[in-house]
Parts: sequence; C-alpha cells; structure tokens
Amino acid sequence: MFCILAIIHLFSMKKLALIMAVVFLTSCGSYNSMNTFYNQHKNDANVTAVRVPQFMLSLLRNTSPEMNSFMGNVQDIRYIQLHPKTEVESNSINTQINNLTTNNFVEVFRKNEDPVRTLVSVRENRDVVREIMIYKTAPNTSSVFYMNGNFNPNTVRRYAKDGNFDKLSNTLLQQYKIQEPITNQ
Repeated sequence: MFCILAIIHLFSMKKLALIMAVVFLTSCGSYNSMNTFYNQHKNDANVTAVRVPQFMLSLLRNTSPEMNSFMGNVQDIRYIQLHPKTEVESNSINTQINNLTTNNFVEVFRKNEDPVRTLVSVRENRDVVREIMIYKTAPNTSSVFYMNGNFNPNTVRRYAKDGNFDKLSNTLLQQYKIQEPITNQ
C-alpha cells in the first residue's frame, strides 16, 4: 500500500514540475521570440538594427518630463528596419510578426493607409503593459520598434492614438542619425 501511495505522489510531483516548466517557458516566450526575430534578421543585407544600451535610455529619459515619465521603467528598446527584396520575403516577415503578436499580444491600434500599414500591439501582465511592439510596413520596407518595461496602459493607448510612438522612434533614430523612411503622412 505504501508503494502505491509513493508512486502516486511521485507521479503528481512530476506532473507539477512539468506544469511549472511550461508556465515558466511561456512567460518568457514573447521576449525570447522578439529576441529570436531580432537576432535572426540583424545580419540580413540592407538591415538597420539598433539595440539601445542603458546609457542611451538615460539620455532619452532626459529629453522631456513626459518622456521621463513614460521611459522611467524601460528595460529594453530595439529597432530593426528590413528591406525585403521580394514579395515572398515580405510575406515571411509579416508571418513572423503575426506569429510573435498573435498569442501573447493585444492589438491596441491599427492604421491601414495604403501602402503604409501600422500596427501597435502590447503584452499585458495584469494592469501593466510589459511589452510594446510597433510594426510598420510599406513597399520594400518593414520596421519593428520594440520596448520592454512597465508601462501605464492609459499612457500607451494615448501614445498610440496621438502618434507619439512615431515621435519616440524618430527621437531614438535621430540619436543614431538614422532616418525613418516610413511615414503615414
């Protein structure tokens, strides 16, 4: 009888360990997916890739009080601009972004002005936005602006509605003397 109880207990412990491992891996999934996407494409031909170091985050925070409020808890900023040469490459990038955002992200803003399309998606953790991804496509150009941190959902919604993410990405790109060719104007 004792052996049967020990086997049942062991089985339950293994099941619990498996469940905990799955929860842990899925909680890290979106960051690792963005990390994978970024690392997969940063060495492609005609790609501009920027990962903002911590000292640059400090500089960005000091550009204005509002920026400091928004950027106060940012841990990671990445920007990547891709230039797919064929429609197949473009569709592949679109599919990869859709796979990144479909499961863990919520679409908060979409603007489709042919030929330019803008998508703002966020990943939430209770009442805090943890990740923001802005994906833009235009003929022959796609870009992803990604931020990881703790953000107020109301501020994120306002930034998306007012076009402040464009201003933020342009400020970042100006720091690196990069020009964003995609506009919605």
